[in-house]
Amino acid sequence: MSRKEKAVIIGGGISGKLAARVLSDFFQEVLIIERDQKPEGPLPRKCVPQGEHIHALLHAGESGLESLFPGITEKFYSSGAIKINSTKDLAWFHHGVWKLRFDGEYSIILQTRPHLEWHIEQYIKRIPNVTVQYNQSVQNFLYKEKENIIVGVEVVDRSGDTENILADLVVDASGVSGITSKWFEKLGIHIPETKAKIGLSYISRTFQLANNHDRDWAIKILYPNPPVEKIGGTISKVEGNRFLVTINGYHNVIDEKEILKNNTGFLELAKKLPKLDIYEEIKDAVPLSSTSIYRVPQIVWRQYQQVKHFPEGLLVIGDTLCRIDPVFGQGMSISVLEALALQRLFKNSDHSIKKLATTFHRQAARIISPIWNMVITEDFRYPETKGKKPLGLFIQQWYAKKIFLISSQNQYVYNSLYKVMNLIHPMTTLMHPRILKTVLKQTFVK
Repeated sequence: MSRKEKAVIIGGGISGKLAARVLSDFFQEVLIIERDQKPEGPLPRKCVPQGEHIHALLHAGESGLESLFPGITEKFYSSGAIKINSTKDLAWFHHGVWKLRFDGEYSIILQTRPHLEWHIEQYIKRIPNVTVQYNQSVQNFLYKEKENIIVGVEVVDRSGDTENILADLVVDASGVSGITSKWFEKLGIHIPETKAKIGLSYISRTFQLANNHDRDWAIKILYPNPPVEKIGGTISKVEGNRFLVTINGYHNVIDEKEILKNNTGFLELAKKLPKLDIYEEIKDAVPLSSTSIYRVPQIVWRQYQQVKHFPEGLLVIGDTLCRIDPVFGQGMSISVLEALALQRLFKNSDHSIKKLATTFHRQAARIISPIWNMVITEDFRYPETKGKKPLGLFIQQWYAKKIFLISSQNQYVYNSLYKVMNLIHPMTTLMHPRILKTVLKQTFVK
């Protein structure tokens, strides 16, 4: 594709920065419009309320991020991020059993989201044709209805002053409540959506733990055993020799007012986890932060690839496309995979931007589809979850549960599950004859 003049990206979060990195190779100028103020360090941002809670960069996401920003992984480590062996340093209580622990072939990074995003920001600053305009938001598209083409955006700053910015391509990376869906709604254009109401609450706090030479993990996950248990939690070592604790509860089971009422609220909540491990770690720990709350009432996948007459000059990416259940830690990695797909399209395409955007949305759907199916298979273990259930849900849940339980004792099965959950291998990996035979033997042979 010939080099275009200008691309505008709505939103300077992770997916927006990833899009900027990709498009900087194909446009003379890339402009990011960010409503938040300019960050002064690896600190939580006001417009990213989820930033104070645990985030995970899965193996596929880490690998893709390194390819987009060579050397960034080492930057993470040199500034305090923790490198762990994925199956040795993770203690994971899942569906009533502890996962098998062994010295595996993969590593992952433990760090806070602000730390990760700050380093991406530093790389973006060094790209000469990328500019970020802070404290501004996009309030409308510049749209030529007859040609069905978006030619730019209308931007407003904190003082209320507006500016029209022309662009060859506009990328909406503004998040789940972004401008594109609202704009389509005003035009009366239907966007096919798949939703699931999960009533999820995230409650987090950072601690300094006492030294303990017997602590043989860097991250511990206590996952609820549905449908009876609805509260789960994770404690993870992060940069600065701190431990971040996030407790999550499905279907509004957590009384948030009770948690915030006094200093013991978070500890009392930790007692409700499937195991007391996290409570025992933090009961005498020093709190380093206040308690943060983040809510995800529902997850949604907007399938823009199905919208007829999608306007030329517009592309949607990240949470603007799909907000996944954050408990499974796949959101950031999905954004990375989408950015890589966008990069491949621009490298290999001679088509117009209109055709390229349509193709991208289809490819993004292929990335999202198996991950979405994996997530809602688990979310629908709760009868309170409302939404369209996938075909064969009972069989999928039955088989997945068998895999989870076998992972507590069979290294091959757990390693295969790890690769699927980290988006290294496809779901079909878990249907390998060796695994299928193990599941059937565990089911029918007493």
